[in-house]
Amino acid sequence: MAKWTKEPFGVTASGKEVEQWTAQAGNYTAKVLTYGGILRSFQVEDRDVVLGCDTLAAYEKQDKYFGALVGRVANRIGGAAFDLNGVHYPLAVNNGPNCLHGGIHGFHQAVWQAQVREDKLVLSLTSPDGEEGFPGILQVQVSYDLTADGALTLDYWAKSDQDTLCNLTNHSYFNLMGHAYGSLEGQRVQVYASAITENDPDSTPTGALLAVDGTPFDLRIPREFLQGLAMEHPQLTLGNGYDHNFVLRTQPVSPLGLAARVTGGGLCLECYTTQPGLQLYTANYLDGEPGKDGAVYGPRSAFCLETQGWPDAIHHSAFPSPILRAGEEYRHTTVYRLATLSG
Repeated sequence: MAKWTKEPFGVTASGKEVEQWTAQAGNYTAKVLTYGGILRSFQVEDRDVVLGCDTLAAYEKQDKYFGALVGRVANRIGGAAFDLNGVHYPLAVNNGPNCLHGGIHGFHQAVWQAQVREDKLVLSLTSPDGEEGFPGILQVQVSYDLTADGALTLDYWAKSDQDTLCNLTNHSYFNLMGHAYGSLEGQRVQVYASAITENDPDSTPTGALLAVDGTPFDLRIPREFLQGLAMEHPQLTLGNGYDHNFVLRTQPVSPLGLAARVTGGGLCLECYTTQPGLQLYTANYLDGEPGKDGAVYGPRSAFCLETQGWPDAIHHSAFPSPILRAGEEYRHTTVYRLATLSG
């Protein structure tokens, strides 16, 4: 079992104290901030595979969601508005015409409350009614657990006093060669999905599903990232690379299952989830952000495996519903398992 220890990690511009919590189990180390619930580091021995920042001030300045918990609704809501129970809810516009990752001041900028329960780090917050335009007082808890076999488990829980939308994820950027490697060269990705949700020019789902057969999105057999990114496809052009929701399942919640597997540099990262979708993002819009230990993060220098409900599902009745009814519990689990490849 991992033992969590804490240390100060600075004070936000608004005067809130932030902690860094560290867990060690076997050869693995994870560091989590109470600011944004950020996974700041995930190491096996001396290799850190998660991009991040050296200081709290740097995290506050960047807008790429490094390692953060995002919500209330991950990914895009088209038109930055939705209707629920006959009421129209306008939202913050922060991504073309869309509301992205919960709005301008989403969960990625919140300072979460932390405590350790049963060897797990539990982060909690209460999102007030109307925050970023969403209805209902939403209570949220996300726990982090690290085991000696390299499994980092995130358990998500939420509950609202009104009908609302909820779709939570973690936005860590990974590079198995090390966070400062600067390229996806030598890394192969496998995603266990036979379709993606098609995007329009604003990266919002059209409502159609595209079969992956014969496309760069057919990752059912492992493919080099760079090989896939070099292929021609209208959807790759729209997203400037992979930035798409892969259809894992059609139910809002399913048993924990393997969604993706990436190998490179003698390591393997497996992603398991109960969620119906996985956003594969190849960091297409990083633009020289300053990183840890003097690193500079450019485009396509990492990959994200964002487990999620399907994007913009509130506008597509055939998609798994993102509605969280009053008094019901939102529960999801995602596991990132890092392992050393033998031989």
